[in-house]
Order: sequence, then structure tokens, then C-alpha cells
Amino acid sequence: MKHLAILLAATALSACSTGEQAAKAPEAPLHSRMLVLDTHLDTPLHFERQGWSFADRHGLIDDMVQLDIPRMKDGNLDGGFFVIYTEQGALDAKGYADALAFARARSDLIDATITKHGDAIGAARTVADARTLSKAGKLIAYKSMENSYPLGEDVTLLAEFHQKGVRMAGPVHSKTNQFADSATGEARWKGLSPLGKQWVAEMNRLGIVIDASHASDAAFDQLLALSKYPIILSHSSLRSANDHPRNLDEGRLKALAAKGGAMCISTIFMSDMNMTPARGELFGQYERIGTLSPAQQAELNRKWRELDKTEPLWAADFEQYMAMVLRAIEVGGVDHICFGADWDGGGGLAGIEDISALPKVTERLKSAGYSDADIEKMWSGNILRVLAAQRG
Repeated sequence: MKHLAILLAATALSACSTGEQAAKAPEAPLHSRMLVLDTHLDTPLHFERQGWSFADRHGLIDDMVQLDIPRMKDGNLDGGFFVIYTEQGALDAKGYADALAFARARSDLIDATITKHGDAIGAARTVADARTLSKAGKLIAYKSMENSYPLGEDVTLLAEFHQKGVRMAGPVHSKTNQFADSATGEARWKGLSPLGKQWVAEMNRLGIVIDASHASDAAFDQLLALSKYPIILSHSSLRSANDHPRNLDEGRLKALAAKGGAMCISTIFMSDMNMTPARGELFGQYERIGTLSPAQQAELNRKWRELDKTEPLWAADFEQYMAMVLRAIEVGGVDHICFGADWDGGGGLAGIEDISALPKVTERLKSAGYSDADIEKMWSGNILRVLAAQRG
């Protein structure tokens, strides 16, 4: 009996000790406990590259890509909106036809890539899809359209892209088109064209989130006024950080917030873009990187990194970025800020070069006094709220 009592006491002591150890086990870092989404991922331009895989880990030294499945896990980026970007061309029948063919192919490429890596990532169309994929331990892939130029003069084509899974779209890119004036283009329409106003109505009917990034101030004002539902800026910076037309002024951020929308903070145009002739030539190659051989891709990366040493694209860094983020939160409020850094589309700064740096943002927000709940709103809650608010 004595031996039994000693054994029972030892067992109890061991269980107590184990319980104490479990209680003292360190909690997972805050960033990893949150659902983290980015509203503008240009990575699909890499999906067709020869010899390149989305499932492989790539480094910034030997590959320009800023996002892949392993680094999504490093930075706890649970997913976001993968972009169908179409370069602006001629506003005529041939230009529209070529652009539509390209956009359809890019949409199909995104689908094929997500399906190929379906063990790690899944397609999402609704808020519920994001929750389901996250619970299953999978990454989340929504689709968006940057530049509605491929629609030509037929806004009913939006229904086709909605059927393909597009849940966010912007009317315009860097040049004025048939729908709207660009922030960096001519003021042809003084905002939206008549066709652009039809585009807004069709977007609302289908339940696709309107993205006002790249739109002129006048076009933004009209998008905000005409939309029945909250709109978003998927990748924009504050004009108070750098006085550039591509950025949003604080008065318009307040107006956006007042109507329930959200501004997703980017890393671009925090300074003027240092688009020298040499950089412009490399950008032209980068946007067609899917047509280059592996050797040509490697040479493009080498030239790009060499140019970074003498002519960096942006004259800003992580500290300036966080100052802008905190100012945007102060102006717009925690319910109306989100993140869209423009990864693989020109984004990234010293100290926040790729998505593996995202936990640093959360750490700074926490140290600035924001609650866990408010930080998660900004990482995903506000995006999902705007998506859920569409009534199409």
C-alpha cells in the first residue's frame, strides 16, 4: 500500500507539473493568430513563367517575386485578391478584343494555378469561403480585375467575370479609358463616362466590390456617390504622405469612411517613382516575364537588383510606411483601413521588401495601442465586411 501511495502521489505530482508547463507554454505570436488578407496581389503575372512554381520558395536576391506559398506561410498572409491585370491599349475594337482575350486567359491561369496547388490554397468567392478555407488550414484565393478596359463597351461582360469568380474590380488603370479618368491620365470625362456610370450600376447588380484605386479624384467622388454599397481602394497611399495624384487625400478618406468603405494601404507612391529610362526598360520586360526563358528571367533579375543599388525605385522605407499607416488609421478609423501593399506590382520598400515582413506591421500596431480585435479588423475584418455588404 505504501508503494501504491507513493506511486499515486508521484503520478499526481507529474500531472500537476505537466499542467503547469502547459499553462506556461508560450502563446503563438499575435500576427499568426489573425486572419490576414491583402487586397491586391499581382503575383499571377509569374504564374506562366517557365521553370517557376508558386509552391517553391523564392528569394529576393535571385528572384524578383515577392510572394509564394512558403512565404505566405512565413508572413502569415492567409490570402487575398489575385489580380487580373490588363495593360491599357487602344480604345478601339481591336484593342478591346485583344484585351478581353488576355483577361480571360489570365483568369483561367489563376484558376489553373490554384487548382494545381489545391492542397495548400483554395478559391474563394464569399466571406464564408474564406472562413471555411482558413479552418481547413488552407490559403485563400479571391480574384479581382485591375482595369475594366477588357470589357470594351459591353458592361454585361462583367457577368462573365463574376461567374469566373471575380469579386472586386476597378474601372481604370494608369491611363484614362472608356469608363473613367485615371488619376495619372487626361481628364477626358471629368470623372466617370456615361458608360462608366452604367458600369457602376452593373457592378452593384452583380455584387462585385468597386475598387477606386487608380481613379481620378472626380471619378472617386462619383463612384462613392453612385454606388449603393461600400467601395474600397485596394492599393492606395495617403496624399499627405506624398502629394501625388495617385494617392488619396484625407478629406476623401473621411468621405469613404462615412459611407462604410475602406482604404487598403499600399507601399507605392510614398515618394515619386524613380522611373529612369533604365528602369522603364526593365519594367517593360518584367510585365512580360512569363514570355522569358529561365536564363532571360535570371538576367532581368540581375539587372534589376544592380539598378536597385544606384537608382532605387522608391525613396521611402518601413518607418515612413508605418507613419502613414498610423495617420490613415487616425483619419479613417480602425473600421475603414485595410492592407494592399501592391506585392509583385511595384510595391515593397526597404524594411518591408516582401510578405515575410508582415508581422512587423502587426507588432507596430500593437505597440501603438491598438487592440487585437482592431488589428484583425484592419487585416481582414474590414475587407470581408465590405464584401459581405454587396447585395448582388
